[in-house]
Amino acid sequence: MSDTTYADGGNDFTAPVISVSPIALAAPDRGQDLRVRVTAPATGHHLPVIVFSHGMTLTMDDYAPLAGFWAAHGFVVIQPTHLDSLGLLPDDPRNPLIWRIRTSDLTGILDQLDTVEAGVPGLAGRIDRDRIAVAGHSWGAQTASTLVGARVVDADGIPGESMSDSRVKAAVLLCLPGTGGADLSPLAVQYFPFMSPDFAELKTPSLMVAGDHDQSPLTVRGPDWFTDGYRLGPGVTDLLTLFGAEHGLGGIHGSHDTRTTDENPERVALVQNATLAYLRTALGLDNDAWPTARRSLAAAVDPLGSIDSK
Repeated sequence: MSDTTYADGGNDFTAPVISVSPIALAAPDRGQDLRVRVTAPATGHHLPVIVFSHGMTLTMDDYAPLAGFWAAHGFVVIQPTHLDSLGLLPDDPRNPLIWRIRTSDLTGILDQLDTVEAGVPGLAGRIDRDRIAVAGHSWGAQTASTLVGARVVDADGIPGESMSDSRVKAAVLLCLPGTGGADLSPLAVQYFPFMSPDFAELKTPSLMVAGDHDQSPLTVRGPDWFTDGYRLGPGVTDLLTLFGAEHGLGGIHGSHDTRTTDENPERVALVQNATLAYLRTALGLDNDAWPTARRSLAAAVDPLGSIDSK
């Protein structure tokens, strides 16, 4: 059973949601403050936290279908806008370090939860700091994965330093980029050489979500590239594969978003419910949530996807 206190005492209650932005967090080594959006239930206590990292060209104002849904079901969702979405000039000295700065954005949020609470009316004292998850989509999934043990392979082929954070107890990795090296396209080699992960130390419980029609310009492989983390990461316990889904997973960016090439509300609903169920179980809120979700999808007459588990 959950110890999250809802207005009606039940796990299925959908809470009213408040969303506040921008909240400015100090980031002295970043060159400018880190701005975040916080979406949270208006009621309840002992609220777990999801820190969400966006994909390329997106911001804290995207992914409302996920942030709003998670918040309505009892989570405090914190979304930064990373530097790469702020129009840095090509010669900006921060560009080569942008992937590290992204990770620092997430850890900086965890370091300043007091400021986050203070920036949202009525939120103070309602966060459960022992139940923290990270999540992300695309490049954001790679960013999130570094907090749960994934490392970036350097130019010599050696995994770099660990940036994992023991405060993070679970992860949801949506369209997580796969291995680098020979698997990268010339485009990725030129512009995104840091997309060369090592998953050997990714040991924190994590759910991956991938689309079986997600063909990326960053790899010479097919959609299976987005399943490497499940195959190679010891802590990636489960893989949800969405049938017919492309990179937008049906529209998780937002309704009618022009970046979504496979808009499908039912697919988005599956992502919403599956990720919620996984996190509730992984964070110790409801041990039956994820097993029930797995059985439900397996029993569907015309399923939208499948779940593989280790």
